Amino acid sequence: LSCVCIVLRACTMISTVIYQMLCPAVVVCRVKPVFGAQHPPLSAPVGAPTLPTSPKKGGHLRPKQSLQVSQPSDPSRPRSKSVDEMAATSPRGDEKVSTPSAATPKLPVLSEREALRLQKFVRLIEGVPQTSLEDLSKLSWSGVPHPIRHTVWRLLSGYLPVNVERRKTALERKRNEYRTFVKQYYHTRLQPQHQQTFHQITIDIPRMNPTSLFQQTIAQECFERLLYIWAMRHPASSYVQGMNDLATPFFVIFLGAYLDPTLEQEAQNVDLSEMGEDDIAEAEADTYWCLTKLMDGIQDNYTFAQPGIQLKVHKLKELVKRIDAPLFQHLEDNNIAFLEFAFRWMNNLLIREVPLQCIIRLWDTYLCERDGFATFHPYVCASFLVHFSKQLREQSDFQALMIFLQNLPTSDWEERQMNEILASAFQWKYSFNDAPSHLH
Repeated sequence: LSCVCIVLRACTMISTVIYQMLCPAVVVCRVKPVFGAQHPPLSAPVGAPTLPTSPKKGGHLRPKQSLQVSQPSDPSRPRSKSVDEMAATSPRGDEKVSTPSAATPKLPVLSEREALRLQKFVRLIEGVPQTSLEDLSKLSWSGVPHPIRHTVWRLLSGYLPVNVERRKTALERKRNEYRTFVKQYYHTRLQPQHQQTFHQITIDIPRMNPTSLFQQTIAQECFERLLYIWAMRHPASSYVQGMNDLATPFFVIFLGAYLDPTLEQEAQNVDLSEMGEDDIAEAEADTYWCLTKLMDGIQDNYTFAQPGIQLKVHKLKELVKRIDAPLFQHLEDNNIAFLEFAFRWMNNLLIREVPLQCIIRLWDTYLCERDGFATFHPYVCASFLVHFSKQLREQSDFQALMIFLQNLPTSDWEERQMNEILASAFQWKYSFNDAPSHLH
């Protein structure tokens, strides 16, 4: 028995020594951080880039509260992730989709299908010597990936040149031109002949999208400048209520260019006081020029008597009459005039009817369609109205119908619902646009 005890004691001592030798290695294996992976590491490795403690002029945007920017503090890097950087971190050819390293700003966590689709966009955008707008429109019709939407919108708007080599100088020239406009026109806002226009702008801006971004003084000052300058340079229509809403999607997307791509969708909630002044100025200038491109196609919506809106509402009425006769008759029986509810749909391009993220998805398609904001929009409105056909036909009188039409249940809508609306609108456009006599 004593021999057995001695043997057991010796085994225990040997086991203890072996455990002490192996335990540190085991612990290291368990806690070794994987920096740059999907989940945050327990601690950053030595030499890893860290966030600056305070924003610098022209630096990166640091979103509010829980949002974090993963941009490195290396001053040699550009302020925002360019398409070139994205192409370098995107899979090409037979390369596997992998998680970006800590040395570069990381992309959103993408599925293999999303990564391959992003790769197609990058190749098109960086097409040498120039990007094919026809191919880009075909690819963008069903939606644009968030990390490169700001570049795609600039291209599809006609603001950014298709020639790759000319883009940097073109952007610098147009942004400088906008700064010249600010110096030339903005000081005139207090002159008696312009006071009424500027006063109306300042009244309308606080009524824009209620998200925190547009309630910030910095954002409102940007809109005051760009809308006033647009009005001064387009005296035929000047400023009309509703134009302020049309600038909001552009502003959100172009601010997203200065966010970590993983957080671009949160641009509606950023704190602009923590953003570089140069970044805000560039987003403002880009918004002005893309708004100008948009307005060139629908300016008859805002000239005297707004004939463009009148024609579009009439087209909507004829479409609904053809597509959903029971709904059309129900509205007629209850004395609902299309102009009473659809005027806002045409004037604001549905921005007041659905969440902003749905509008951004909608505009992906509008920018791909020829005169999409003018010719395709009535089909989208028809699809939008018919989508609520059942609920509308359940409303029994004029008052109930108008209340429902002015407060449509879309607050929880996402891109999925907007994709359904667009699919129906495209089907009806294909059926009726080339044969307008069918609408009479």
